[in-house]
Amino acid sequence: MPHTQPAVGPDSIAAAAARLREAAATGVPAAPVRDLIGRDDVEAAYAVQSLLAAERTEAGAAVVGRKIGLTSAAVQQQLGVDQPDFGVLFDDMEYAAGSTVPADAILQPRIEAEIAFVLKADLAEGPLDDAQVREAVDHAVAALEICGSRVAGWDISFGDTVADNASAGGYVLGTRKVPLSGFDPVNAAMTMTIDGETVSTGSGAACLGDPVNALVWLARRARDLGSPLRAGQVVLSGALGPMRPVAAGHTVEATVTGLGTVSVTFS
Repeated sequence: MPHTQPAVGPDSIAAAAARLREAAATGVPAAPVRDLIGRDDVEAAYAVQSLLAAERTEAGAAVVGRKIGLTSAAVQQQLGVDQPDFGVLFDDMEYAAGSTVPADAILQPRIEAEIAFVLKADLAEGPLDDAQVREAVDHAVAALEICGSRVAGWDISFGDTVADNASAGGYVLGTRKVPLSGFDPVNAAMTMTIDGETVSTGSGAACLGDPVNALVWLARRARDLGSPLRAGQVVLSGALGPMRPVAAGHTVEATVTGLGTVSVTFS
């Protein structure tokens, strides 16, 4: 008999959600929640994430897509896991390319460069294989993901980051929209600078071997969990290189070959 209920009880899930909710509301990072839900209980961690996401939706935020995290082998090893994770993107998390973000809008901000995919078809039926997923992509754009952690000092296990919406904070999409017929994500090279100094480099191959692999993984996982990806949604497919901390006064710019440049400034 497969067990469908997390071994962690509902009281612990509610307590973990309350801890993270309080941190988000007050701007004061909280202790990790792994004492409540475990380090690597996947079901319990997503149960906390779902609870908090439902509260945001009820408060008026609209779901616009997902972010994929833990797509690099090095980061997976660091957290002792063998799989990526995902979080929910809401409409109030997007910042326009070239805009200014208050540095205190996102707790303990760190930034990474990614490829974002915008979908033109639902990914709810069928095999959800590489061919189907590629066909469902309207276009790719360069993106910056501003990760944030409601957990003090980024002291996170897999359970902590998943519960905390995969450490999502905000995101910025580039303006050059390229269909996959004219762009191969696996070979894209990325350079990210802060105030003109190169701080991170990488490639599409660093993201689960190919950013499209990450999208396939997410499409299947999302369908399994009953919330399939939908046409019009945005998917941040995972970091192309190391994440870096940012602070007020920083201007961050990322260039992805084939997709151009995207930038944001912190005030």
